[in-house]
Amino acid sequence: MTTPDGASRITSTPVLRTTLIWSAVVTGALAVIGAIIGFLVAGAPGLFSALAGILLAALFLGITGASILIANRWFGDDLYVPIFFGIVLGGWILKLIVFIVVLIVLRGQPWIQPTVFFIAIVVGVLAALVTDIVVLVRMRIPAVAADLPTEAPEDEAPHADGR
Repeated sequence: MTTPDGASRITSTPVLRTTLIWSAVVTGALAVIGAIIGFLVAGAPGLFSALAGILLAALFLGITGASILIANRWFGDDLYVPIFFGIVLGGWILKLIVFIVVLIVLRGQPWIQPTVFFIAIVVGVLAALVTDIVVLVRMRIPAVAADLPTEAPEDEAPHADGR
């Protein structure tokens, strides 16, 4: 594994860190709003369904960003590309397995209101996508990282007659 300096040179690292931070803030706000609306619509099962749906959406969306940040730690290593795709693909497989297990476990539970749960997941995913877009639009990412010369060398300086 390379030094943390390698990961900091990747332009996606600050974007993903900012996205994860803002996604956590948005998830907290959605959890409060969803819990209130869920309780008003369906009582205690609505409250728990909204919380479960929003937290599930946040967990799944956070796994992708976190896996990319973890994989970026190997930037500069000869095996960076296979390590990167292995970690990110492993995160996706983990999400698929967890999603199936969660749906099997939650199916038929008396404290889950399916409509509130579904709407909470959809709202959580949409909020995370909007957060990602806002962060990407507002981040200042350099397009080119090159050292430019401050002055031309003596032998390449233009002559007074324009040659």
